[in-house]
Amino acid sequence: MKWVLTIYLSRIYWGYRLTYRRLFILVEGDDDERFFDRVISPLYKQICDYVSLWKYSQQKLEKVNGFLNSINSIPHADYIFVTDMDDSPCVTAKKERITSQFEKLSEDRILVVCREIESWYLAGLNDDSHREIKIRRSYNNTDHISKEQFNRMMPKKFVSRIDFMQEIMKLFDRETALRKNTSFEYFMRKYKEERDEQNKQPR
Repeated sequence: MKWVLTIYLSRIYWGYRLTYRRLFILVEGDDDERFFDRVISPLYKQICDYVSLWKYSQQKLEKVNGFLNSINSIPHADYIFVTDMDDSPCVTAKKERITSQFEKLSEDRILVVCREIESWYLAGLNDDSHREIKIRRSYNNTDHISKEQFNRMMPKKFVSRIDFMQEIMKLFDRETALRKNTSFEYFMRKYKEERDEQNKQPR
């Protein structure tokens, strides 16, 4: 009975939509998941029918490769593989390093965050937000902000790093982040191109 109902509902759904588009966003850890859930996922939910976040850093290589292989086998499914630049000399070097680890990973689906996800958090704060949170210094560009630098900025009023990040998310301004971080601007530009292309297709 369950399978009959599933097939019936699928037929109804496909009668109204030509494709059911899925997007999987593979992130390294909790901080990345928190950011993408709050800032990025809502954008993709406007152009995709299903958006899911999946943390890969604690998974075995075989499991990650298996997951990527599964996505590749699903019709109209795609993924974004998020990784920090860290100590790599350039984006190309980071992509080469990552693809050498994950054999099922396509280089063109890798998103490299410059320099670490904390730099994207900080990029979204304008001058007023800096004053409100009481971060002493305002940055015009956050491309080279590391996790360690970010942690040192945390005002004493916050009891934990998570509290600090959650407060930043409340004040995060996407337009400000576009101006302050090169990799965030690049990612958003690619998203807008994809959104415009999707809007041209019949739904």
